[in-house]
Amino acid sequence: MEVRAKKALGQHFLTDQNIARTIVDALSRDPENQPRDVLEIGPGMGVLTQYLLQRDDLDLMMVELDGESVEYLLTHFQGMQGRLIEADYLRLDMHKFFKGPYRVIGNFPYNISSQIFFKILDDKDLVPEVVCMIQKEVAERIAEKPGTKTYGILSVLLQAWYDIDYIISVGSGAFAPPPKVQSAVIRLRRNARTALGCDEKLFKQVVKTAFNQRRKTMRNALKPLMWEGFDASDPVFDLRAERLGVEEFIELTRKFER
Repeated sequence: MEVRAKKALGQHFLTDQNIARTIVDALSRDPENQPRDVLEIGPGMGVLTQYLLQRDDLDLMMVELDGESVEYLLTHFQGMQGRLIEADYLRLDMHKFFKGPYRVIGNFPYNISSQIFFKILDDKDLVPEVVCMIQKEVAERIAEKPGTKTYGILSVLLQAWYDIDYIISVGSGAFAPPPKVQSAVIRLRRNARTALGCDEKLFKQVVKTAFNQRRKTMRNALKPLMWEGFDASDPVFDLRAERLGVEEFIELTRKFER
């Protein structure tokens, strides 16, 4: 039985076994500081699953939306019952499946990778590590530092809570069918930050509003958040969003707190 790659689900199955091993090996072997529970998002035909199951330091769960892939995994791998959730990860409450912290790994569907990261951010205090393959352009954006056109909303929001490692670039020939874009593997590890020091919801709003008008200075881009008499004389308001790092955005958010 073979699984047909479905365009609507953004499926491109990794076939390069060396890349698969590299991805799994990027997941830390640190039982004292990392939880055993691991969630694989979108296992497909199990190219990562086969190596994850070989690791005795992990307790693996999987979530897969495609019924054809679920049938394949149940047929070709032993012990899938109780490990494999047939569902849309974006709609799941992971607290129902994990009683404590868990790590995330997967070849993320490229069409929903940003949504997956936003969901991971919602669970950031439960997810200390993420290893994933995504579109190279998105990977570069997430790992980018301030001052470039690549730097954006996900860069700031993820770097506020995670240290980002760019592991490896992956060509389209490693997949079937080959995607039209290049790919990359990145690793996110939760940093030591326990609080932003500002209103977290407002922080997200400031970052998103700033980058939605990224060609404008902060003074003009953030006008929707300003009230009558708001003091926008600080030199930070002369800058564009791409010039500000996480700490600068935190300081900026404080100016909008009432």
